[in-house]
Amino acid sequence: MQTLIDNFGLIWDGFLATLTVAAIAGAFALVWGAVLAAFRVSPVGPLRTFGTLYVEIVRNTPLTLMFFFLIFVIPSFGIVFPELGLWPSAVALGLYTSSFVCESLRSGINSVGLGQAEAARSIGFTFSQTLGNIVLPQAWRTAIPPLISVLIALTKNTSVAAGFAYTELTATSQKLINAFPADGLFTFFGIGLFYLAITVPLGILAGQIEKRVVFAR
Repeated sequence: MQTLIDNFGLIWDGFLATLTVAAIAGAFALVWGAVLAAFRVSPVGPLRTFGTLYVEIVRNTPLTLMFFFLIFVIPSFGIVFPELGLWPSAVALGLYTSSFVCESLRSGINSVGLGQAEAARSIGFTFSQTLGNIVLPQAWRTAIPPLISVLIALTKNTSVAAGFAYTELTATSQKLINAFPADGLFTFFGIGLFYLAITVPLGILAGQIEKRVVFAR
């Protein structure tokens, strides 16, 4: 326990690092996932094919392989990230998570009544106008609970960055356990509480939103 108290500043820095990479990757995943969802329901065949291939390939690829590709392979093509730890980790997590965001949002799109899209087309709306003004606003509301679950998974997946030069909570715990092996158990559970401080409020928020969505229906 004393190890956690004496090294609280180090743990806090790791906590903030986890929040930072999760926030950046989450924002990127939500935006790119929404674009992919639009591709998957697009009437344009090549866009549908691209969206489908992307989702099927990325979500069936190990996250560690995504990190490895961005950190060790991409630089060989002359693409260098401004900060070795943070940005490759955020991009890898964002690209990976976007496939799950896409599927959650696509489920929300499919839950919107087909008649609404047909009514929009009957008054002259284009596909983009129908999707942006009619379908997506309703789809987002329906998809929020599963999207929060995806973001919770993203937060836990930040631990993979510990193996790729980014000092977040898991990397911090490894350093402390190696330095103070006698307090390893307390360190393990202490770091776990910091993860719970992020994921538990998100889970509660998801439950509250889901209740409101059901009531609205």
